Amino acid sequence: MRRAFRAGARHTGQVVAEQTVRAVRPSAPPTDPIPVWTSPDGVDRATAKAVVDLALRVGVALLATGAPAREVVSRTLRVARAYGLRSIHVDVTFSSLTVSYHRGPTSDPMTVMRVVRHRSQDFTRYQRLRDLVESLVAQPIDVDRARLRLDSVIQAHHPYRRWIVSTATGGIGASAAALLGGGPLIVLLTFLTSVAIASLQYQLTRAGFAPFFTQAVGAAVPTLVAVGVVVLRRDLVLLSVSPSLVVAAGIVVLLSGLSFVGAAQDAIEGYYVTAGGRLTEVIVLTVGMIAGIVAVLAVAHRVGVPMTISTRTMGDVDTIVQVLAAAGVAASFAVSSYAVGRAVLVCGLAGGAALLLLVAVTSIGAGRPSASAAAALLVGFPAQVVARRVRIPALVVTTAAILPLVPGRSVYQGVFQLVTNTETGLAEGLATLFDAASVGIGIAAGVSMGTSLGRMALTRSGRGYSRVSGQGPTSNAGQVR
Repeated sequence: MRRAFRAGARHTGQVVAEQTVRAVRPSAPPTDPIPVWTSPDGVDRATAKAVVDLALRVGVALLATGAPAREVVSRTLRVARAYGLRSIHVDVTFSSLTVSYHRGPTSDPMTVMRVVRHRSQDFTRYQRLRDLVESLVAQPIDVDRARLRLDSVIQAHHPYRRWIVSTATGGIGASAAALLGGGPLIVLLTFLTSVAIASLQYQLTRAGFAPFFTQAVGAAVPTLVAVGVVVLRRDLVLLSVSPSLVVAAGIVVLLSGLSFVGAAQDAIEGYYVTAGGRLTEVIVLTVGMIAGIVAVLAVAHRVGVPMTISTRTMGDVDTIVQVLAAAGVAASFAVSSYAVGRAVLVCGLAGGAALLLLVAVTSIGAGRPSASAAAALLVGFPAQVVARRVRIPALVVTTAAILPLVPGRSVYQGVFQLVTNTETGLAEGLATLFDAASVGIGIAAGVSMGTSLGRMALTRSGRGYSRVSGQGPTSNAGQVR
């Protein structure tokens, strides 16, 4: 009896243990398998070398034109996969791209790295590279022919001459001055100053100066102009001019080329090394800009030039003027970044819409950082859909649209307080600069969130964002297996 009871208890315990194991342990394989090489893909060595080189060239070209890290990885992988290479690993950093092809446990891998020393926003070349990748994925051609097509895209002339780009940069400054409340004279003065900034920075870059110094010199130009206006203010014509607006608009021009949105987007998407590099670049160039302004203001303060800050704010400007000026800022930036045709028009409309949204959100009591974030989000979301419909990169639209939201006046006000107020200037200046930084962070976060939501909507609707298998990274790499 006792033996039968023990046997029954043992059986019951075994049943309970088995049921517990079934309840705790999953029966399906892992949803996120570890990426390992599985089997040869049948591509011969010579072809594999040519494809790896082609994919690397595509990725380097995209990285050099300002593409986000995620897109660089995904399109590099897509090119390799279109030609039959499966076990490909792509690693991207701020200044380099590595493509590695694992050919199996008994064959030597192929690994190539290329350094990208110069990066600039070139929207036309960026669009052509995207179109080339889509063409190769849809219908792969001979690798040698594909390389020739890629070389023709990379070596193609810019759509505009240099003087047009400089004039467009002047348009950014003039539109920003109008947005901040400047009159016709200040708008004209800012236009000429911004053209001078663009030309001088271009010449300094060609001469081999580091970006920090070109940014510092560029920031010194509008500050010198403002000091000159104050000195010449005895002239009746200049009595109503607010020279601080020249500096504030010049700051918008200098900040237009910085990739703080790209840094935030890379960080959110998991490319932390690339995001860190871009963020460091933004910080260094911003410090260079501040150094140029501080140097001129310090000298002006020492010699007794009475510099002041304009009391006009964006709230004092007519809304229609603000929207038109914001559209001018965005469209001019698009031209200065070599966008053409309908891309310029869409960017102008997006810039005006962003400013209108900022005014609307501010009118209901939101602070400037949260209102800027909301406006950037509400622009970033539809930009994905609109850009896809008109066949232009969404990056072009969002980058241009958020430029009117940049707090140029706050940056100058904070620097001015640091230099000219010896008693409370340090605390006030740092607080103002912190507010400006909060606005910048809000813009970056808002546009990144809007972009992510737009991609999600397109993915679920089945019309857009095609993802390469396994590209969602948890590190600074992507892989196709």
